[in-house]
Amino acid sequence: MRNALGKAAAAGLATAMLTSAAWAAPASPLLQLGKSELNDALRSRYDTAVKAAGDTSVRAAQDSRWTYAVEAKNQCGIAIGFIKSGTKDADSINKCDDFVARLSAPPPPPVSAASAPPALDCTAPAVSIFFDWNMDTPLPEGVNTVNALTQTAAQCGWKRFGVTGYTDTSGGTRYNDGLSLRRAQNVAGLMSQGGVAMGAMTVTGLGETQLKIETADGVREPMNRRVEITASAN
Repeated sequence: MRNALGKAAAAGLATAMLTSAAWAAPASPLLQLGKSELNDALRSRYDTAVKAAGDTSVRAAQDSRWTYAVEAKNQCGIAIGFIKSGTKDADSINKCDDFVARLSAPPPPPVSAASAPPALDCTAPAVSIFFDWNMDTPLPEGVNTVNALTQTAAQCGWKRFGVTGYTDTSGGTRYNDGLSLRRAQNVAGLMSQGGVAMGAMTVTGLGETQLKIETADGVREPMNRRVEITASAN
């Protein structure tokens, strides 16, 4: 999870578009598998995504494969977390399978200098930035996602942002409230460095409430250690 991005804004745009709350992946045949087979299939796809995210050639490629690898890793991880709790989450399974399929497809041919740039997708995103345990600074890939998001915000005219921090269930409630707020504040600071006015952001920390993956108290669940960013034009 600690691979640097080094991507241009185009990769960031792909991340914003593909993690949008409005985007839905096609139904995956994995949904028809039993729990054991499904878990194995998800872990295989997760391993594929982790390997690709750490591949320097994928990271340096002038296409969206690195973005697909990171999103596949996140979505497959979420799906595996749900399976651990006995839940088959269709949304994360569909996205896991779809992102790995995109990642595994042959890369598109190089775009010639004379080609017109791709149309800008300004669908307001809902992006998750993840953290190591007990840390309030985001992972390197999260920093790059924030940087790409702020570049896109300027082009798309997004004016209002919600920046909300969360923790897993390890640690005390009061401590987690403070940790989640520090995470949100640090992400907001990165966005401010990218040109987003602090007054345009609503920054909050909700501690160990609203878990992405439901766990018992005291569980260090990576998917719950996050900051969620939303954007709107109003």
